[in-house]
Amino acid sequence: MGPKPHVGPPEDGGSYEGEDFARVDWFGVELSGVTFTRCRFDDASLEELVTRRCVFEECVLTGVRMGGARHVGTAFLSCRFDRAKLFYVTWEGCKLTGSYFPGVQLPGMTSTDCDWSYASLRGVDLSGTDLSGQRFREADFTDADLRECDLRNADLDRARLQSTKLRGADLRGASMDEVNWRAFELTGVQLDLVHAVQFARAHGAVVAN
Repeated sequence: MGPKPHVGPPEDGGSYEGEDFARVDWFGVELSGVTFTRCRFDDASLEELVTRRCVFEECVLTGVRMGGARHVGTAFLSCRFDRAKLFYVTWEGCKLTGSYFPGVQLPGMTSTDCDWSYASLRGVDLSGTDLSGQRFREADFTDADLRECDLRNADLDRARLQSTKLRGADLRGASMDEVNWRAFELTGVQLDLVHAVQFARAHGAVVAN
C-alpha cells in the first residue's frame, strides 16, 4: 500500500519524498524552504498559496487548482502540471526548468526573472504576457499562443516554435540562435536587424557584409 494522503500543510524547512498530497486543501497557506521530491498533488486545492524558496522536483500536479498563488524564488524542476488551473499565478525569480504543462490554463499569469528552459509549453495560451528578459532555452512552444507577448531580450536559443502564434509579439533583442525560422509565421512580429539576417539566411539568402 502507498503512503497515506496528507491533510495539513507541512512545516517550514521540511523535506518530503514520494508523499501523497492528493486533494489537500491548502488555501492561503504560506510555505518557506520546503522541499518536495516525487510527490503527488493530484486535484489539490492550492488557491492563494504562497511559496518562498521551496523546491518541487519531479512532482505531479495533475488537475491542481492554484489560482492567485504566488511563488518567490521557488523551483519546479521536471514537474507535470497536467490540466492544471493556474489562474493569475505569479512567478518571481522561479525555476521551472524541464516542467510540462499539457492542457494547462494560465490566464493572467505574471512571470518575472524566471527560467523556463527545457519546459514544454505546447499549446499553452500565453497571449499578452510580459516574458521579457527571461530564459526559454530549448523550451517547446509548439502550437502555443504568444500573440502580443513581450519577449524582448528573452533567451529563446534552440526554442521550438513550430506553428507558434506570434502576431503582435515583440522579439527585439531576444537571443534566437538555432531557431527554425521556417517553422512559424512572422506577420506582425517585431524583429531587430539580427533577426532579419537570421531569417534571410534560413531562407537561403546570402547576406553581404
